[in-house]
Amino acid sequence: MDVNCGSYLKNYTKSAIQQKKLAESQVDRALHNLFAVRMRLGLFNGNPNQHLFGNIGPDQVCTKEHQQLALEAARNGIVLLKNSNKLLPFSKSQTSSLAVIGPNAHNAYALLGNYEGPPCKSLEIDKVLQGYVKNTLYHKGCNAVNCTFAAIGDAVKIAKQADRVVLVMGLDQSQETEDHDRVDLTLPGQQESLIRAVAAASKKPVVLVLVCGGPVDVSFAKDDPKIGSILWAGYPGEAGGIAIAEIIFGEHNPGLNHRRGYPGRAYRFYKGPKVFEFGYGLSFSTYSYEFIPSIPNTIQLHQLMPSFQANGDEGSRSTRVTCQFREIGADICEKLKFSTHVGVENTGDMAGKHPVLLFVRHGRPSNGRPVKQLVGFESVSLNARERAKVEFVLSPCEHLSTANEDGVMVIEEGYRHLVVEDREYPINVVL
Repeated sequence: MDVNCGSYLKNYTKSAIQQKKLAESQVDRALHNLFAVRMRLGLFNGNPNQHLFGNIGPDQVCTKEHQQLALEAARNGIVLLKNSNKLLPFSKSQTSSLAVIGPNAHNAYALLGNYEGPPCKSLEIDKVLQGYVKNTLYHKGCNAVNCTFAAIGDAVKIAKQADRVVLVMGLDQSQETEDHDRVDLTLPGQQESLIRAVAAASKKPVVLVLVCGGPVDVSFAKDDPKIGSILWAGYPGEAGGIAIAEIIFGEHNPGLNHRRGYPGRAYRFYKGPKVFEFGYGLSFSTYSYEFIPSIPNTIQLHQLMPSFQANGDEGSRSTRVTCQFREIGADICEKLKFSTHVGVENTGDMAGKHPVLLFVRHGRPSNGRPVKQLVGFESVSLNARERAKVEFVLSPCEHLSTANEDGVMVIEEGYRHLVVEDREYPINVVL
């Protein structure tokens, strides 16, 4: 097989230059944002101590309002990924003893993540849980988060003594930080072996809490019936221990969907098997949805553009009728916007904050089109059996468009489907 080395090197060099320019542009944006922040803080206007934000001390940072905000942020950032047979929440009155096992269970610093400041309070997860169940036993399980050594026998012995077991595993800044890439997605060292052994020995299914910023492969835990619940906590900050305990004992209803991943690849184009879908997340409540009839069934672009003539782009199987953005214009794009209303009801018995995610799916998801793409999301707080209406504003030029083979954004004739969970609403685009 002959290879044109000159052409290959030219393309390789061009790609490298493009990557370099992209990296430089990202650095430029970061420096611009940093400069803008310093401008707003008045750091270039003489002595900073003489300006509005120049003398902020711990007494202002650690106010009740700010600490409550930290707790609310931690609550909203924790995702319930598994809850077999409604294992969670635990009953405070019926939980006689609790075993808390894992290297992140007694490490308040690990909850802060990166770029952290001094916390107002440092509360370890096991200490907070002890406030719910007096008879709480703790064991580190591993020598450290890297878990090069696991005291599996000792951890199993403690797990057997307890009515309920919580494993607090994951990563910390020794495993993931700036300029320190991980080489795989599995839990470090012997963490998985420890989790499996403790789960197998426990009287009842265990709860697995993951403290980590990057992705970890927990497919083994998803499929293990002795691991009843999985909580992804991220790095929840100084109030993370409180938020985790509140969820475990039902004082807070988790509602933020799991949105980790790269939007350009993970959910829009990936068609392979998934451990958890983009937007996946569980709640202690259940929710139902409906599209409220106020949405146009048909968008007739030619009525707004009398002189418009559609283009025929050759597709892989048939001719596609399309309209390029430059033929539409900003004014008409603005006129094409419309609102869609989604009704949502909390059909469970517990109040909760719930995000409604609206996707759009192309009627013909081939030829490089996304499988689906996120239009927007809106969180609503609903009491048990309460209903609400959520409005989304859609722009056909932005949300119903695709890129053709030349990379030009176009609107294609044909059906799109608005999607919220298991509900769909068809819209026909006529050019």
